[in-house]
Amino acid sequence: MANVAVYNMEGKEVGTVELNDAIFGVDVNEHLLHMAVTQQLANNRQGTQKAKTRSEVRGGGRKPWRQKGTGHARQGSTRSPQWTGGGVVFAPTPRDYSFKLNKKEKRAALKSALTSRVQDNKLIVIDDMKMDEIKTKTIANTLKSLDVNKALIVIEADNKNVAISAKNIADVKTAYPNTINVFDIMKYNTVVLSKDALAKIEEVYA
Repeated sequence: MANVAVYNMEGKEVGTVELNDAIFGVDVNEHLLHMAVTQQLANNRQGTQKAKTRSEVRGGGRKPWRQKGTGHARQGSTRSPQWTGGGVVFAPTPRDYSFKLNKKEKRAALKSALTSRVQDNKLIVIDDMKMDEIKTKTIANTLKSLDVNKALIVIEADNKNVAISAKNIADVKTAYPNTINVFDIMKYNTVVLSKDALAKIEEVYA
C-alpha cells in the first residue's frame, strides 16, 4: 500500500496515511480514462444546433432562368446551397450526443484517475479542513503553502464553509466524495483531499 504525507491547513506535515490499493493502486487504464472523459463531455452537450436545408429555406420555388440559351449555368432554384441565402448541404439538426458506460467501467476509470494522481505525486491529504467561518483568504493561503495552484478540493458533504470559501478562487473547484468524476480529476493539476473525504472515498469505492 502507498503512503502519502498528511498536512495541516498551514501546509506543515503532521503525519502519513496509508492508501487503499484497491482504489489508489490499480493499473491505469488509459482507454477507460479517455472513454469516461469523452462520455462526460458528450453528455454535457445540449445538441440543440440547427440549420436549414434547401427544403426548409423560404422561397426559391421558381426556376431563376430558362434551362438553355442564357449563357449561365443551369439552375433550378435560388435556394440551392451554392446561392447566397440558400440552404446548407448537410445541415446540423438537434440530436442527443450522450452515450452510456457500464458501472464497472465508470468505477474502473475513476480508480485509474485517482491512481494516476498518486503516481504523479499530485494527491495531497489534509488532516482537518474544518472552518468556523467563510473566508476565501484561508483557503488561498492553504493552497499557497502547499504550492498548489490548480486544484480539485474534495471535502465531506457537511463542510459548506470550505466549499463557499473556495468558490471565488480561480482554477479551484470543490467536490464531495460522491460527486467526484474522472474529468475533474484529470483536469485539475492536484487533488486535495480532507482525511474524512479520503475515508469516505475508500468506504464507497473499495
